[in-house]
Amino acid sequence: MSAAAKILAKPLVASPERRSEADADLAVVRRVQAGDVAAFDELILRYRERVVGLLYQMTSNREDAADLAQDAFINAFQSIRSFSGQSSFFTWLYRIAINGTLTHLRRHRQRTFFSLEKMQDDGATAEVIARLTDANGADRETFVKELQEKLNEALQKLSIKHRTVITLFEIDGLSHEEIAEIMHCSVGTVRSRVHYAKQLLQAELSVYLR
Repeated sequence: MSAAAKILAKPLVASPERRSEADADLAVVRRVQAGDVAAFDELILRYRERVVGLLYQMTSNREDAADLAQDAFINAFQSIRSFSGQSSFFTWLYRIAINGTLTHLRRHRQRTFFSLEKMQDDGATAEVIARLTDANGADRETFVKELQEKLNEALQKLSIKHRTVITLFEIDGLSHEEIAEIMHCSVGTVRSRVHYAKQLLQAELSVYLR
């Protein structure tokens, strides 16, 4: 299987720690709601890097990602009393962050880029890229850069919502159910958007799928 095919067929592995994370988060949220406002720092430390990483995938601008993440945490803190625990704090925070970023992107008409950085941390993906470049006598750095550019070109043909869904699914590893909750849509809509996005990527990257 080629590198691009491996990326497009990347399986979703649910984290075995997700449930315990949700329980731990809820305990901290309850402390904040009871008046221990300093406890919110624990949630910031736990999720800031992940939120900034996600928003960087959406904006391709580190400063914007950091600013939007900060806004998301401020909004989450200000709205913490409305958090009922029906969803995990993680998905609730992501919803706030993504909604703010979508508004930002619409206002500024920014392009969204898809980074291979995290994917290259996947040993299997790295191995496939290495085998393919060795077989073609291609330089790995040049190959990955070319693939990066092709992915970005393809993603510009997607709507912001489609790009957001494929980023959440492929990069952040969220389930269809979690994405549906974050995006305020049905699971069927999420599946449809992921399917459409992958079809486009497969068509645009067909040269790598041989």
